[in-house]
Amino acid sequence: MNHNHAQSSHAVPTIREIQEMLVEMEDKPKSFLNSRQWIGSFEVCLIIDKLYDVPCKIVHVNKGEELNSIVETLKIHFTTFGSPIMMGGDIDASSKGVMGIRLGDDASLLIVDPHYVGKEQTKEFLQNKGWVKWQPLNNFISSSFYNLCLPQVKARSKIL
Repeated sequence: MNHNHAQSSHAVPTIREIQEMLVEMEDKPKSFLNSRQWIGSFEVCLIIDKLYDVPCKIVHVNKGEELNSIVETLKIHFTTFGSPIMMGGDIDASSKGVMGIRLGDDASLLIVDPHYVGKEQTKEFLQNKGWVKWQPLNNFISSSFYNLCLPQVKARSKIL
């Protein structure tokens, strides 16, 4: 459910709807429809902007070993906007939700795996299974490139 952008009337789209929009925007060929081809960070930026009128910044890192070079960019993003970041790579093709950054000599990203499906679990369960973790920047695949989608909208907290 979208709690962060009050002016939006769009529901979260299905994969098929995302594919249709990317074809309509001429980002993908018609053969992309009903395929299992990757939808990456760049495509996420296009869809968020189209559906929710939220511009996104794409940050490209040529190699995982260069992630330290964007620490200041991520710090500014979380300080200014606080919105989650979508991250994906080529060799490291597992999508990641980046929820925060820990600064220092062992800079780490707070990663939430968007592939988790199931009922709500305890934080201990989620951490022990690796669904939520602090991942040091030097633990990313050094030879993989990474794209990060930084939505340029302030996140709002919802207290339950």
